[in-house]
Amino acid sequence: MLGLDQLTKVLALHHLTPGEPVNVIGSLLKFNLIRNPGAAFSLGSNLTPVISAIQIIVAVGVVYLSRKLGSIGWAVAFGLLFGGAIGNITDRVFREPSPFHGHVVDFLQTPHWAIFNVADMAVTSAAILLVIQTLRGIRLDGTKDMGKK
Repeated sequence: MLGLDQLTKVLALHHLTPGEPVNVIGSLLKFNLIRNPGAAFSLGSNLTPVISAIQIIVAVGVVYLSRKLGSIGWAVAFGLLFGGAIGNITDRVFREPSPFHGHVVDFLQTPHWAIFNVADMAVTSAAILLVIQTLRGIRLDGTKDMGKK
């Protein structure tokens, strides 16, 4: 996930110009390059170091909890969450303007939504899988909560 995220960001930076969106599928999907200092919808743009710290804590938590995994569903969700978090952490740590103040490269735009990237898609997909696993009563270790159907 990290490799795919970083590859797509390199391609976006190489082929796209900020402020010049490219229609891919009509108005349903556009490539629109921005550098986002904040979180989703550019919220918290002055809190980049805090956002970086939260993402690092999430990544460390995923690594810690992954030792208990016994379910393919949880493993896939954790892999997506970890890859997505590390993808955006990489931007925040290594991209301009400075370490831990770096701007995340976003370039995918759909109607009525924030511009996002592959790492964001991974984190969102992970969240959906985590909810599904929880609702199904599947524990981290793969056992089923007998109180859930």
